[in-house]
Amino acid sequence: MGLLKKIFNQTKKPEGFLGKMMLRGMNSGHARMADWGMSFLRDVSPSEIVELGCGGGRNAGKLLKMYPEARLTAIDFSPLCVEMTRRYNKAMVDAGRCVVQEGDVSNLLLEEGKYDLATAFETVYFWPGLEHCFAEVAKVLKPGGVFMIVNESDGVDPATVKFEKIIDGMKCYTPERIEVALKAAGFEISQSARHRSKPWITIVAKKIRVGK
Repeated sequence: MGLLKKIFNQTKKPEGFLGKMMLRGMNSGHARMADWGMSFLRDVSPSEIVELGCGGGRNAGKLLKMYPEARLTAIDFSPLCVEMTRRYNKAMVDAGRCVVQEGDVSNLLLEEGKYDLATAFETVYFWPGLEHCFAEVAKVLKPGGVFMIVNESDGVDPATVKFEKIIDGMKCYTPERIEVALKAAGFEISQSARHRSKPWITIVAKKIRVGK
């Protein structure tokens, strides 16, 4: 495996020196995209947030600033991501507003029905089965809870889809494919947006309330 491929493969599960480099780059390089996605959370006022695939911790920190009364649980299956997210958000961890732990989105060992908001930035590419993983997210959300997905790739843009051949296990999804999986997992789509000049997508869905 060449050095470039090794570096790009750190996006899936960062580790070691190359992983630290990648996470620092992601914190800064994906900030504009993440902020664009968060702009679609205008009508959300969560008290409990779960950040799925927390990476280097920047987005967890931004969410904590957006919602100063909320508590946030950040999970990632990379121990390095957990370490860096704790470090990035040390003040919030020390204040008891942020908990960071290892976790697997295909088997979320979190309290069921606890969270008002779940977020997934640049991570569903690597989830092992969208419908199953989305059902795991639904399980930990309250009825009516919001799940937001933000991706840099819209599933058809050649410049981003090419990374499927470089990064092991990566799959770029179209918004339509994501929406089908969300509906199968018990969500209704609130908003699906594409950036006007980039292949970025944001999908906001709500967990369907029982009896609806």
